Amino acid sequence: MSTATEPVAAKLELDVQVDKPSTCERHVVVTVPRKEVDRYMKVAFDELGPKAELPGFRVGKAPRKLLESKFREQITDQVKSSLVMDSLQQVTESGQFSAISEPDMDYGAVEIPKTGDFKYEFKIEVRPEFDTPDWKGLSLSRPVHALSDKEVDTQLAKTLVRFSEGIAIDAPAELGDNLTVDITFAFEGKEIGTIEEEKVAVRKRLSFADAVLENFGEVVIGAKEGDTVTTTLKVAETSENEEYRGKTVDVAISIIEVRRQVVDELRESVLDQLGFSDPSELRVFVREELEKQLGYFQQQEIRKQVTAVLTKDAQWDMPKTLVDRQTNRELQRRAMELQRSGFGNDEIRSYLNAGRRNAQEMTVAALREHFVLEKIAEDLSIEPVADEYESEIELIAANSNSSVRSVRARLERTGQMDTLRNQIIERRVIEAIVAEAKVTDVEDASFLSGIPDDAALEYTVAPMAADIPEAKYDNKASDGQPEGATVKLQA
Repeated sequence: MSTATEPVAAKLELDVQVDKPSTCERHVVVTVPRKEVDRYMKVAFDELGPKAELPGFRVGKAPRKLLESKFREQITDQVKSSLVMDSLQQVTESGQFSAISEPDMDYGAVEIPKTGDFKYEFKIEVRPEFDTPDWKGLSLSRPVHALSDKEVDTQLAKTLVRFSEGIAIDAPAELGDNLTVDITFAFEGKEIGTIEEEKVAVRKRLSFADAVLENFGEVVIGAKEGDTVTTTLKVAETSENEEYRGKTVDVAISIIEVRRQVVDELRESVLDQLGFSDPSELRVFVREELEKQLGYFQQQEIRKQVTAVLTKDAQWDMPKTLVDRQTNRELQRRAMELQRSGFGNDEIRSYLNAGRRNAQEMTVAALREHFVLEKIAEDLSIEPVADEYESEIELIAANSNSSVRSVRARLERTGQMDTLRNQIIERRVIEAIVAEAKVTDVEDASFLSGIPDDAALEYTVAPMAADIPEAKYDNKASDGQPEGATVKLQA
């Protein structure tokens, strides 16, 4: 803010012209009258005078005209900075629009003229203007399901793969085994990427950030240590690398090691490693894990129904810059929701890879939902309290085998506390809507098949030439958040 004294603190007289290029964009032209420029200049020179040192004069005794001649350029730059910052704050707090980004301005091109008014312009992303939709009395269906022992045992096999690699075997790979593999990708005979000594579970599919190997299970089941199997995959049409969009890539998978879990013969050493005294205690843990996932499924299904109704008229165009910037934050939000709901790394990676392959569509839908839920939150004066943040962090820590302290530090370091804030607000709004809704319980076990049956690697098959290899997802950090001006979606 300005360093000037009290007279500068007075509210500026401004002429502000706001154009609406699109629903979520504003083009703003700010005109500062000359008398305001002169007021700021006077205060700045008044502050400089008592401190100025010029040859031949005692400190603070130089004539005003000499000061103005000597320091005009420096003072003008200072006044420009003060006027822009003060007027920007005044404009953004005026209520003419609700900003969700930093102003996009060519500050270097802004100049205070020697005479006449001072004028500058900027573009800014804003929350769309709309009336709060009617959210009371909705008719909703909530999926419910009583878990069977068989369903728990099926999940137990997947859980063991997460926590224990099993025993190395000299036998053909089967569904559910753990493999250590090298993978090579080639297009028209030219190698475009490799993965070395990667551990991956044998599932029906293997997903990457920009592709899915649909027949992964088919090609590796039956292969043994030392074997190499080949297949092909198709790069997603949404790949950032336009050269490979929709192209078929050759894949060679070399089996380095095969490991297997035997669920019915759990060794004491494995149970001890996992922190359980007997198989029944482990099964209780797995049942509780599945119930958390059922809770996530219920929340998501309710949210889909609510937002489908509330956003049916919210077909606003979203600026590409906004969508691009929010994509990573939306992935972070989903990762946190999945972690708190007890999903394992493979399942989280699979969900996030699917999100990356449909990043724009996913982010546009999430932004529309957020704007509507945020509007309702404002009407209801919903704002998270400290205990809610702590509860969320504790859940994420418990389900990711991390300490509360490390999770909190990671969220603060990567700028995800704001993402967590939005997540809490949106959940509370949904709860308020459900409390006023007519809810019918419906038997639905589809969440069990909806849990991804994929192995997943956070790897891009067709990266951009300048891409830096992505870090593996490890529950610790996702430091890829774009720097600079970010949208702070507040409710």
